[in-house]
Parts: sequence; C-alpha cells; structure tokens
Amino acid sequence: MEGAGRARGRARGRGGPVAPITEVRPGGGASAPSDDTSSTSERADSGDGASVMTVTEKLQSMSVMSNRTDTPLPPITIPDCGPNDGADRIEIIANSFALRKRPAFALYQYHVDFEPCLPSKEMREMMIKQHTDVIGNVMEFDGMGLLFLPIKLGAPVTDLTSVRNTDGSDVNIRVKFVSEVGPDDLSTQLQLYNVIFKRVLKCSDLKCVGRNYYAPGEAVPIPQHKLEVWPGFISSILEFKLSPMLIMDVSHKILHTGTVLQQLYALHKENEHRGLNVFQEKCAKELIGQIVLTRYNNKTYRIDSIDWQGTPCTTFTREDGTKESFVDYFQRMYGIKVMDMNQPLLVSNPKSKGRGGGSGTLVLLPELCYLTGLGDEVRTNYAVMRDIATHTRVEPSTRVRTLEGFIAKFNKNPEARSHADAWNLEFATNLHQLTGKKCKKEVVVQQGEELRYDELSADWSRDMKGKKFMGPISLNKWVVVVTQRDRPLAQELVQMMQRICPSTGVQVRDCIPVVLNDDSNQSYLNALRQNVDDSVQIVVCIVPSNRADRYNAIKAYTCIERPVASQVVVAKTLMKSNMLSSVASKIAIQMNCKLGGEIWNLHIPMNDLMVVGLDCYHDSSKKGRSVGAFVASFSKGLTRYYSRCVPQSEQQEIMDTLNVFMSGAIKHYHKHNGNYPGTIIVYRDGVGDGQVQVVSKYEVKQILSSFKTISPDYDPKFSFIIVKKRINSRFFARTNRGITNPPPGTVIDSEVTHPKWYDFFLVSQSVRQGTVSPTHYNVIYDTSNLRPIHQQRLAYKLTHLYYNWPGTIRVPAPCQYAHKLAFLVGQTLHQEADAKLCDQLYYL
Repeated sequence: MEGAGRARGRARGRGGPVAPITEVRPGGGASAPSDDTSSTSERADSGDGASVMTVTEKLQSMSVMSNRTDTPLPPITIPDCGPNDGADRIEIIANSFALRKRPAFALYQYHVDFEPCLPSKEMREMMIKQHTDVIGNVMEFDGMGLLFLPIKLGAPVTDLTSVRNTDGSDVNIRVKFVSEVGPDDLSTQLQLYNVIFKRVLKCSDLKCVGRNYYAPGEAVPIPQHKLEVWPGFISSILEFKLSPMLIMDVSHKILHTGTVLQQLYALHKENEHRGLNVFQEKCAKELIGQIVLTRYNNKTYRIDSIDWQGTPCTTFTREDGTKESFVDYFQRMYGIKVMDMNQPLLVSNPKSKGRGGGSGTLVLLPELCYLTGLGDEVRTNYAVMRDIATHTRVEPSTRVRTLEGFIAKFNKNPEARSHADAWNLEFATNLHQLTGKKCKKEVVVQQGEELRYDELSADWSRDMKGKKFMGPISLNKWVVVVTQRDRPLAQELVQMMQRICPSTGVQVRDCIPVVLNDDSNQSYLNALRQNVDDSVQIVVCIVPSNRADRYNAIKAYTCIERPVASQVVVAKTLMKSNMLSSVASKIAIQMNCKLGGEIWNLHIPMNDLMVVGLDCYHDSSKKGRSVGAFVASFSKGLTRYYSRCVPQSEQQEIMDTLNVFMSGAIKHYHKHNGNYPGTIIVYRDGVGDGQVQVVSKYEVKQILSSFKTISPDYDPKFSFIIVKKRINSRFFARTNRGITNPPPGTVIDSEVTHPKWYDFFLVSQSVRQGTVSPTHYNVIYDTSNLRPIHQQRLAYKLTHLYYNWPGTIRVPAPCQYAHKLAFLVGQTLHQEADAKLCDQLYYL
C-alpha cells in the first residue's frame, strides 16, 4: 500500500489553481512519458425490401439529429398492479435488505481535490483522514472526491496540506462546500449510504476490484487450468417502490494465475520461428481488448495497445517536471522491483477522467498484470467451464444463507458496526420477502397437437418427436457441399433426414451432392457458384472444422453475393452415430425455419398484433462501429419475421434507422395480411439505465413518426419496452421443499421495482444448477390499453417462440432473433444481407 504521508499545518486560505493533469501515466497513476518515449497507444476503451446501399444512402442524407425535435413525450402512467388480475400468487424472497434506520440529522456534501493528483484511492482516503482536527472524526469519503460530513465547516473552501511519505512532497487538499442535503434529497442520501456500505465491505477484509468487492485471501485455486476464483459481493443501495433497500448478490472474479509477461513468453516460444511481425500480431490478437488486474492496487484496466518500443527503462515526466523511469516509479510507489527490463509496455486509455483526478493514457508492465475473465477459447472448453462452475454456480438456499450470513458478520464486526452507527444506518438481518405472481403454463402446439412438457423444466424437446411442424416446407432441391473425406458423413446425414423428417411433414428428396478435393475457402466458393441457382432452396456446407474465415466466406456468399438459405455443419457433430438422429432433427428444424417454415405455436389472444425486437452489436471488424438489428413479426402466430440491419458509426445515435425499418415492416405486414397491424409492441434489448432517456427521446419518436409515413390517420396502439438481462436482482421461492428457484412464469411487479417506472421482473427460464436470472422489463411508452398482467403474459408467451431452443428462453423471441441477426452481421457479414432474405430467419 502507498504511504499516505503526514498532515502539515492547519486549514488555511484559498490556494492557487490546480496544475493540469499530464496525458500519459503508469498503471499506478503516475505522469506522462516524455517526448523521447515512442508510444503506440490507440483510442481509449472502455421502405419494404430496400437494398443496403439504399438504406445507407438514406442515412447519410437524412441528418436525423437535425430533424429531431425536443418536444417531450408524455410521461408514462404507472398502472395499478394490484391483486385483482386473476394471476396465482407465489411467496418470493428478494436479494434485498430493508434499511431499518437512516440518518435523521443534517448532512453536508463537499468536493475534495488533490494537487498534485494522487494515484490511488487509499492514499487519498488516508490523507483526508489526517485532518480530523478540522473536519471531525465522523466523515465518509469515497476516495474519489465526494465527502460527506455531519457538520458544516466554517468556510465555503477549506485548504489543507499533507506531506507524502514516499517522496516528502507536499500535497494540497481543497475541500469545497457543495450543498446541504435535506431529508427529501434521497438521491444524494443514497450516495452517502453507498459510501458507508463500501466502508463496511472494506472492514470485512474485502478488496475493491472494479465496482465490486472480493476476498483475495479466500481465493479458490483451479491449478489444472492455471486459474483462481475470488469470491465476493455485488452491492448497491437503491430506491425501490417500497423504500430504499440494499440489493446484494454473490459475485466471483476469475483470474489467471500467470502474468501477462508469462503469456508473452509462451507466445514467443510458439511463434519465434515465424518472425517478429507474426509474434507481435499474435500478441495483439490475444491481448488487445482484454481486462487485466494489477495486484499492487487491485485495479482493472483494458489493454488498448502494446508499445513494443517502450521498456520499463523508458522515462516519463512527473508532475514537478522531473523525469523518472517506470522501474524507479514502481520501486518508489509500491516497493516493487521490476525483473524483466526488456518487456514491452501495455497501454490503456481510460474512458474518461475520474473524480479523483487523472486522465489520459496509462502504462502497465506485463509482469505486474494478470488477465481476468475468460476468453472465447476457454468458454468453449467444456472441462474448464465445468470446473469453474463448481465454484461459481450457487444454489438458491446457499445464496440466501451467504447473503444473510454477511449481514450477521457485519453486525458482529465492531469496526464496521461503528461506521454504520455513526450515521444511524441499520440494515434488516433477513432478506426482504414479498408476494409475486405466477403466469399460467402455456399450451404449445404442433399442427393442433398439444405438446406435453413439465412446467418446471419448460422443455418440450422430447415431446416434439414424431409430430408435424406447424408449417413444414419440403426439401425438393437442395445442395450439399462436402469434402471427399467427409462424404460418408454427408450421406448418413441425408439418409437420417429422409428417415425422420416425414413424420414432421417435411419430405426430403435426394440432395445434389458436390464433393470437394480440398477444404479451401475457394473450393467451397467455387462449388457454390457452379451449383446454386434460383431453383435451389437451401445449400448445406459440411466443413471439417469450425474455422472462422471459411464460415465467413460461405455466409458472405450465400447472404450477400448470391442470396440463398444456407446451413453450415461441422463434420465432427455428425461423427457420433448414436447422436445423429438428434443432430439431424435440430438441423432439420433450422433449415425449415430458414426456408420460412414454422415449427410450433401457442395461443396469442390478440388480433392484428406485431411484435418487434431491437438489439445492437459491436462490429468486430471496425473499432467504434456497431450494428443495429430490427426484426418485426408479420405472421399471426408471431413466428415469421421481417428483418433489417444496418452498420452505425460510434457517434451515431442508437438505431437512427427505425423510421425506415418500421415503415418497411408495416408495409410487409400489410402485404401478407391485407391490413396494417392494429397493435405494435417493441422490445428493445441492450439498453442501460443511463440510456433510457435517449431511447425515449429518439427511438420512440422515430417509430411514432413512421406511423405517419404509412398514413396521416394511421395510429396503432403502441408499447415500447426496454428489456434488460444484466441486472443484479435475484429472486427465490419459499416452498415446502425449502428455498428454490422460482418456477418459469414468475412475475415480480411490486415493492422491489423502480418507484417511478412502469416495470416488472420476469423469470421465464428453468436452470438445473445454480440460481436463475430474472429479466427486467421497463415500459417507457404505452398506448396499448393492455393491463400489466397482459403485458407480462405476452412477454412470457414470447419466450416460448424462439425456434433454436425447444423451451423457454430468457428474453422474448424477437429480442433473441434481433441479437442473432446483429451478431451475424457484426461478426461475419459486416453489411446487411440481400433484401431477398429479409423475411427468412437466415441468421439462425
């Protein structure tokens, strides 16, 4: 830990202006490299049937920003979610603790600045605490700049001075009065409560890593995979409908036990025979974009680039104008002796300046960095994920016991208890209990035949066998492209499909086989060019391995150059003869969907309904680019979709194409049904709480304006709902079997929802292990006249209609389809598919 130094002098008059922050600094928070340092740092982290070109040209010319108006939308009316809705009730435990006591005295908020900028929160906290003779013993400082006191200081600005032990230099501290916090200022009070609770977490030997707190001392090693798991907690005190509460959940941080430098050594050994450029390219591919943790300050950083010219001996300019090497900096600040003097520098660019001061590029040393999280290669390794899951999947009863156990330990911890008592803050000892709702089990049908399935598992894969699809499409002319080596596998697949598909209503004629002498990308493309014409329904490419470049080439040709439905199958999935029937069934379902067929359905008690899914994905080929995806149902069963997608620049507002896309979808609906939709429900995924106002102001207005492009009198009933998966709320059911996961269809719409929103939580999935995650729905615009229970039931119904999974999923089907579309375009195509595919699920 850095030395904080000692206080010198009492409060004195106002000082001079704070010195500007330098642009580049080491990972611990030092200043910039001098001009003689060569740096390679990059940017910081953290209508109907129109062609792609037409849409892009429209976007470039329509100047959406200049056409927007600032006329606010009418505020959402929060409906009564009372008991008279006919739904069954269920007893629920939320991962929230009520606040039994809150401060009943005056509070004063101050802002603290340090000059020069100090590199760590701990150092800033220790220095401010040295001046209790001026600011008192009771204080809460967040380590960044926010200070709360129960007393008001004598002057609006109070200047203090401390001496830094590490180098004996003066540190000027300015404490500036911000405001008095009244009893009605709940938002500021919540800031204080959260600062107090963070102090409680620290008193419990937890370390702050990012926004959460973990126990490195209780790390669980997984040596066979060179990983370790840190247990910890996510926590936040928020305002809810009932009252402010502490929401808390179990969390885990996964770290690699080896350093980034060790990974560089390993990559060098693997690639030294291939030359320096290849080695550096491999390093960039492996490391750029990864999040690392530096154990000397328990902070996380994103790697934005690698400076191969720099070394630990490179110098930077300190705040006082003197130069210092990174070797000397880490020795002076942290007492760390750097061992490898030839290692490159890792460059991280923070998103923005923190409240504690400091901005610009950060420099990290590979030997002091540890990778966090899991890469794609690890996530696809079943053995690794299984071993990790044994430590991170927490059953509901264990979760409740752990959370309530933490509060019990806190109440027995004198230091933690005294911090809370000083502010008259007290938490309930048990998690909050409330009453939830239970949607009825949905009846899933295929060709009028009801599928029987267990409501608790919400999986009907077994009962689908031998039943006809709702809309079967026979394979009359289809092409199979395969290498000579895998030709027997292709023959077995075709024969299996011909055996099992007739019971689904799909007749499978013999395919047109195209056998390749090699598995090069060009061979596959040549085969497609020579054998695919307008009469071919679908092409199946059996590939020897899951190679991204080959998959991308096949999809680019079949989606853009020569639009045709396509199915890519990895040969190894066909090798287990005992699994071939199951694999062939899944392939047949996907192929039927891509041809416009329907598999199963359920009763939707609304006429002329259109549901829409929106999502965004960051394009992997271009930094700063994203892909906006739009899907809209046009069939009465809400199973067929009109799909559009467009790349967007980083500066472009979220989904600026909605006017064009929505009007095209409405026309497509009219083309297939003879009338326009009377009700439109939009489900918007991928929006954080901070973006709600932007979405309301821009996206909702675009959709409303699209109605008028159809007709000045066209005014359908309309709801816009933000769907959020990344939430910290968890719910548990209290049953005669103990504490369990809530059953699928559980709705929570009271007490622990937002006090000013029309929102609810829905548990739609079933999980075999661990704790189920709910999904949050926030209705930000609503003229649908649907009661809350009907919105909730419709959302639940839609989780049954995603054809890639014979069961319920976590979000409504249109959201998941939009995600799949955005992922395909952002990861593989990098432009919209041909308009001929717009009403097919080609992205499954």
